Amino acid sequence: MEAYCYQQLHSILRSNIEKVTEHRSDLEDLHLYATPREQRFRRFASLEFEGQLYMTPYDFIQSVTSDEPKHAKKWRSLSKQELNQILMETPPVWKGSSKLFRNLNEKGVISYTEYLFLLCILTKPHAGFRIAFNMFDTDGNEMVDKKEFLVLQEIFRKKNEKREKRGDEEKRAMLRADDFSSSLSDTTLLVHFFGKKGKAELNFEDFYRFMDNLQTEVLEIEFLSYSNGMNTISEEDFAHILLRYTNVENTSSYLENMRCSIPEEKGITFEEFRSFFQFLNNLEDFTIAMQMYNFASRSIGQDEFKRAVYVATGVKLSPHLVNTVFKIFDVDRDDQLSYKEFIGIMKDRLNRGFRGYKPIQRYTTFKSCVRKELYSR
Repeated sequence: MEAYCYQQLHSILRSNIEKVTEHRSDLEDLHLYATPREQRFRRFASLEFEGQLYMTPYDFIQSVTSDEPKHAKKWRSLSKQELNQILMETPPVWKGSSKLFRNLNEKGVISYTEYLFLLCILTKPHAGFRIAFNMFDTDGNEMVDKKEFLVLQEIFRKKNEKREKRGDEEKRAMLRADDFSSSLSDTTLLVHFFGKKGKAELNFEDFYRFMDNLQTEVLEIEFLSYSNGMNTISEEDFAHILLRYTNVENTSSYLENMRCSIPEEKGITFEEFRSFFQFLNNLEDFTIAMQMYNFASRSIGQDEFKRAVYVATGVKLSPHLVNTVFKIFDVDRDDQLSYKEFIGIMKDRLNRGFRGYKPIQRYTTFKSCVRKELYSR
């Protein structure tokens, strides 16, 4: 009898070990075949429901403002009751604000498709979303229903995903089926837009406000992480933020160049900070204007830069902000900005989180020490 029990126990243990090994193999395969976006989603997601992974609003904010999660992620399994409670507490779209994700914090579920869609909102010009809305707006009332919105969201998901390597599609599709395909008919975003019953319609004005609020919220978080409660961040901190997600190898030369060129710190306000990143979201249109100078074998001065930004994107940049940008990127110090010096680097910046993140050493200046001392009192 004892031998039989031992044999049964051995059999159970062996079976469990095989399952763990098989699961570990699947995770390793997923890491090999997943795109950078899929890998990042898995790294920051903290919720699991019926075999699928989801982000909380807090997870999403972290994924676009931090290199790694602040704490090691352990996927928490949601019960149906917990999920229903989260969705019941989701505010309607007319209650949206630039603190929506921070207020929701852990009380929300975001699918992988929605994650990609939200990334588009952060990095693409609003004009593309207006066109997409108009495509579905057959009666001219600037409204879309839940079903139409899901199609629109899928279009932007496909646009945002990188092309997969040939030959890997089948393997990756099998691995993604369990981890990235949402099984939910409702998520926090869908309830926010279309109500708890999913019968409401979303107009473009409300959606535009949501996009603007989300962009503002992420920028506020980045700005506040450097401002230490002050109304401005230093020009050097602005340079740190711009160079953070780029492929620039020698960042110290850019920082040193700026320190020498701007000896007196004036500071960058949040409005200046926000306007610059609004401009970056329209970088493709601005690139056309820059290419015209490039084809003519001409670099671009500060006045031409300001004018090209306004003509191409409709964004007005302050003279001080433009001067700061020039001092950062004008490495040869000829007070001209070439296509290579600026556009190439900023295209990397728009891929935030999907290229190698390089923490930049922060050299503390006397004035920044004073700012921090004032704030700590």
